[in-house]
Amino acid sequence: MARLKYATDFDKSVLLNNFDTRGWVQVSTDDDWNIYWAGVHNIRNIFSVECGFRMGDDQVINHFPNHVELTRKDLMVKNIKRYRKELDKEGSPLAEKDENGRYVHLDFIPLTFMLPADYNLFVEEFRKNPNTTWIMKPCGKARGIGIFLVNKLSQLKKWSRDGKGNSFVAPTAKETYVISKYIDNPLLIGGKKFDLRLYVLVTSFRPLKCYMYRLGFCRFCTVKYNANVSELDNMFVHLTNVSIQKTGEDYNAIHGGKWTVENLRLYLEGTRGKEVSDKLFDDINWLTVHSLKAVAGVISNDRHCFECYGYDIIIDDNLKPWLIEVNASPSLTATTSSDRIMKYNLMSDVCNIVIPPGEFPDVRWNKVPAKENYGNFDLLVDEELAQAELLSQEVKARAGASNATVRGARDLRKPTTWK
Repeated sequence: MARLKYATDFDKSVLLNNFDTRGWVQVSTDDDWNIYWAGVHNIRNIFSVECGFRMGDDQVINHFPNHVELTRKDLMVKNIKRYRKELDKEGSPLAEKDENGRYVHLDFIPLTFMLPADYNLFVEEFRKNPNTTWIMKPCGKARGIGIFLVNKLSQLKKWSRDGKGNSFVAPTAKETYVISKYIDNPLLIGGKKFDLRLYVLVTSFRPLKCYMYRLGFCRFCTVKYNANVSELDNMFVHLTNVSIQKTGEDYNAIHGGKWTVENLRLYLEGTRGKEVSDKLFDDINWLTVHSLKAVAGVISNDRHCFECYGYDIIIDDNLKPWLIEVNASPSLTATTSSDRIMKYNLMSDVCNIVIPPGEFPDVRWNKVPAKENYGNFDLLVDEELAQAELLSQEVKARAGASNATVRGARDLRKPTTWK
């Protein structure tokens, strides 16, 4: 019997053990593989015109060609801003604004500017609220590298090589930065700041088919939160990245400063109530779906592709979730034993949705897996199924079925396939 062949750029046990358990055979990237678990650095080459590589119907790969539209900090913000403007132009109720001009339903990213391009706009905004703290991030870096906080324009000028004039020059000519309003009222647990790492699997952008993993986790800072200006340089207070926190003397290697999403939910239900907690997780699903819809029109929706994204979300003390960034290659390194089990199960569940167990990839497949293959994933949206459901209801309604109601004008915040 033919065995499925895999190639990978990663030497990670959570991945390789999964593939081996399935009886898949490892081959080199130059061989005829069925699934290639590639590093982001290779995706551009694979899909480049010069490469001339064409995938067969029995081949799938773990990234979309231009995933950067979602996973590069500046492009994600640009696409979400454009999406909101387009909805506004169409007169969509989703683009409703309050009396301060803020989006009621789509205000889920902190106020953000690109540097150097938006420097003058940023200065204008900064001067309106001079006591605000801002966070600077290089667009193309991950794991907290190159991030710092500022609360004075002079700090930016000092940092830029061109401190004399009014213009802004990044330290390296190619480097673009995003500068965002720092969320200085984060929800604290035990006095510490944390963020959420959630896993979102996308098997198609047009129509959108996406899933949320139930076993995400919270990453805590090791040092208690303090919004004082004197602590702006202390990254153990402000940045939750494990790669930063694990270098601190207060880091706990047993639990790795992590909590499961389930624990967070139980904690919030106990301290704030079930209704408030449910609304928070509903809002997280909402922002996830709309961040994906914001890029659906610009992503190259190749049928050979799927992608498991790492969503980073911060919750403020009003229990409002904010999307901070989306990672194209969330870490598969396990920092604790429970981390290893969770990531092994994550990879297993991704494989079961993308390639039905016992089968080979087939790009002509409609990408509707059997429910028993979801594992710990929940279907967030399948626009194709939702459309079919709507049509069948309309048919029933036309046929005069007494108990049928057409749910076309359903509640804005409840796409048809949400739990």
